[in-house]
Amino acid sequence: MASQERSMPFIKNLASSDRKIRTSALASLHTFLSSRQISSSLTTLDILKLWKGLFFALWMCDRAIPQQTLCAELANLINVLPRHAVVPWLRGFWATMAREWTSIDVLRMEKFLLLVRRVVASGFEWMKKGDEGKKKKSGKETAWDMQRVDNILDLLNEWPFSLEDEARVEQGTEKEELVPQTIPVGLRLHVLDIWVDEAEKVGLLEADDVEASKILQRLIDQVDALEQATTRPAVRIRSKDSLGDERLPGNRKPAVEEDQTTTDGGDGGDWDGFED
Repeated sequence: MASQERSMPFIKNLASSDRKIRTSALASLHTFLSSRQISSSLTTLDILKLWKGLFFALWMCDRAIPQQTLCAELANLINVLPRHAVVPWLRGFWATMAREWTSIDVLRMEKFLLLVRRVVASGFEWMKKGDEGKKKKSGKETAWDMQRVDNILDLLNEWPFSLEDEARVEQGTEKEELVPQTIPVGLRLHVLDIWVDEAEKVGLLEADDVEASKILQRLIDQVDALEQATTRPAVRIRSKDSLGDERLPGNRKPAVEEDQTTTDGGDGGDWDGFED
């Protein structure tokens, strides 16, 4: 671990109060993660240390536009990682959010809500196949990589949609201060608020996409299981509200026919009062 830390001197700079230093550190991180050899050798604790630096980089970031840009940049880091490194990286993100969530003050909460939304969206987008990975099936291109789908849904089931209040920790990291012990209710509620939005944006609500419908049903089943199992009233209520979203299959309302503007024998005009 010590040697790995020496190869990541930018970690402390990620949390610098100087914007230029933070920007330079983020560029160094991007280059660092782009190296397959390096990113493949990161341990769980390496990833947690990196995410702690990234968390405080956003913490120190002021003004709306820079915050939005940084959230997008952090969420898109999975696109520079080799495939097998994405799940550990995202697991480190969820662990960091779970650990730090209750320490975020009201003035900073909005940008971290945005970060979670962007990471959920990025994860859903990652489930799609790249152009080179598409295969023909019944004359149509399949858009979804089912192994990636399993990865992302398993992560959601492990963190915001977990049926347990306690966070899962890897063997050997139980006593590490960077590992959260519980999954905050507020983090769960936010993901329950946004998952349908992000699923819709990525095409999971397309009724004519059979694979997307199956993936969506798996998400619905996860939220339903959470509603049934949770002991937290707020989580139960928000889960139920989420499942009742009108955009989800079975909740969509049929088109309402226009009301007739006239009745039999009527002319539909304005009433001018009684005639003398």
